[in-house]
Amino acid sequence: MKKILVLGCTGSIGTSTLDILRNQRDRFVCCGITANSKKNELEMLGKEFSCPTSLTKIEGIDGIKNLIDQTHPDIVVNGIAGSAGLKPSMAVLEAGVDLALANKETVVMAGPLMFEAAKKSGSRILPVDSEHSAIFTLVNQCGKKNIDKIVITASGGPFRTFPREKLASVTVADALKHPTWDMGVKITIDSATLGNKGLEVIEAVRLFDVSAKQVQVVVHPQSVIHSLVRTKDGIVYGQFSEPNMKHPILQALDWPEILPTFMKPFDLTDTTDGKRTLTFEKPRMDDFPMLALAFECAEKGGSYPIVFNAANEIAVQAFIDGKLGFLEIAELVAKVLHGTDWAHNPRDLEDVFDADRRSREISIKFLTEHTEFTE
Repeated sequence: MKKILVLGCTGSIGTSTLDILRNQRDRFVCCGITANSKKNELEMLGKEFSCPTSLTKIEGIDGIKNLIDQTHPDIVVNGIAGSAGLKPSMAVLEAGVDLALANKETVVMAGPLMFEAAKKSGSRILPVDSEHSAIFTLVNQCGKKNIDKIVITASGGPFRTFPREKLASVTVADALKHPTWDMGVKITIDSATLGNKGLEVIEAVRLFDVSAKQVQVVVHPQSVIHSLVRTKDGIVYGQFSEPNMKHPILQALDWPEILPTFMKPFDLTDTTDGKRTLTFEKPRMDDFPMLALAFECAEKGGSYPIVFNAANEIAVQAFIDGKLGFLEIAELVAKVLHGTDWAHNPRDLEDVFDADRRSREISIKFLTEHTEFTE
């Protein structure tokens, strides 16, 4: 029986994880949960699973560390959104506990430091992002030495077929109409800009220790193939499943075993949803430049991935607040990336957060100047 601690239990990843624990009581027990601000919901879930809780908005990182020490989990699912998930990830790894990681910012901002902490403590980082979970499985099955190319699939988001001139006038409501996935506001808008796919490119480069040139993005609107690898002999292998985050979460919780689950098996002949006709396209990186910027950051390394993530968070929030247009998200991120030398490699988390803080300050300065100019 594996003991599972869930960080961010009221978000989309946390909710899916708890549903797994309800349905797989023969394999898992929920030993603890955290939430940022939904106190009433946290208390109700704590009673349901008879486990201790932490309201991190009040208790902070110390609350998470205390919960790890108190519950002795076998694996921690980090479903905390954004850069706020970085310190909790490090706390898990430093405690020597396996980390099921849905928080891509952890790897984007501080991948080398995370891997060093995991190596020192003996813990494992198991990706929960659907794409990286698929790649993780495929790399393990095919062998890292045999991999020539990692192919990350992208749905293309709600604006996949929009001409560039139409993108200039899209609204937040438009951006939230994702054709495949049901996600939070920030990540859904990132999907619309392809910024989320950009973060996944940086994450793949770091997680699987490959160059940016070994990573390719392919638009696959049906979201049935979650990623692929091409081996050195030119053959492509892919992972197929329904677009449901419970699959990669279960893979991480069960790893290295592959066991029966309560989920419906994938059936290639089931055409009721129209998703068995699979199509592929090249991403339109000129029209969705966030993806090109991410490849640039993955290639340059240093603090560039940190800046990409921080500037994007500021820009997306400005779009939500009506201060930026959709196309101006990438314009702001490019200004911050190209206006300063970010080649410095962070030596510790203090360096990471310093680069994060400075890039946010510069982003806000650019944003303020933009707002003053347009008013």
